[in-house]
Amino acid sequence: MARQPVTVEQVREVQDTFKAGVDFQKEKKFKEAIEAFKKGSLVNCADENHLGELSKKLRAMSVKLAQESLAYMGCTAVHLNELIHELSEEDRDLVPVDKSLSEAFDSWD
Repeated sequence: MARQPVTVEQVREVQDTFKAGVDFQKEKKFKEAIEAFKKGSLVNCADENHLGELSKKLRAMSVKLAQESLAYMGCTAVHLNELIHELSEEDRDLVPVDKSLSEAFDSWD
């Protein structure tokens, strides 16, 4: 199934769930952080199986919960960056991307 074009609302949703996950991470609420990151990663994703594959790899490595949360955080950050780049310039202006996220994403390009 082909992925639909990204919308401003989807980018906002992913950014909000990413921020929530980061807040949970800071509070050491790792299970809640993982759930937030997973939710964000599934919004208009290109590969619906990617989270299952990541989960299998993390279980095989026997990572700690904090490390697992960081792995999902990275997954969601990459996904959010890709969605933002898919927006037109006009649509990007409609999404107030967090300044720290913008700076981090700019350094990836």
